[in-house]
Amino acid sequence: MKFLDHLEEWIITFLMGGATLIIFFAVLHRYLASAPIPYLQDWMLTLNFSWAQELCIIMFVWMAKFGAAYGVRTGIHVGVDVIVNRLEEKTRAKFVLFALLAGAAFTGCIGYLGGHFVWDNGAHHAFLKLFGMNVGDIPEGPTTPDLEWPTWMVYCAIPFGSSLMSFRFLQVAWGFYKTGEIPHHDHAHVEGVDEVHPPIDTARKSGGATA
Repeated sequence: MKFLDHLEEWIITFLMGGATLIIFFAVLHRYLASAPIPYLQDWMLTLNFSWAQELCIIMFVWMAKFGAAYGVRTGIHVGVDVIVNRLEEKTRAKFVLFALLAGAAFTGCIGYLGGHFVWDNGAHHAFLKLFGMNVGDIPEGPTTPDLEWPTWMVYCAIPFGSSLMSFRFLQVAWGFYKTGEIPHHDHAHVEGVDEVHPPIDTARKSGGATA
């Protein structure tokens, strides 16, 4: 569980940092390639960054899927609970637990169906070929336009992200069943920044009272 506690943060941080660097170098390459600087412009024109946009789109899709799982774990998703909060405590707990289990079932189904889609989209062919087995008439599957990557690798974000999201729903549901609490995200709070209360000058306060 210690490994899974911050799995989403690690993945999102890596993808966001990588996408930022790729976009930066792609924009820099565009300007330097159009600048009339001897030798530098010729060298820049030999570099190909046409794949940068497609890769960043893929990275942002993966960020969105794992960000959704992070949102479940931290309680950052928006929910309409006006009516539920007006119910009695026991009735409210049943509705909250039902909602969490329904979320786990729904995302679990998405992960299962997404896995079948990825398998039929070329993963089946890739795994048979990897282990040296006869692929027969199993299709190899399409590839992306610029990177020419198998699309099943890109679509793996669906089963992986949805399965992790389902697990987070179950994790939150179990915690709610044991403690009666669910994660709550304070939008005004900045992670790593603690509130600092200024010290009270007791001497000055007592002197003022005496005077």
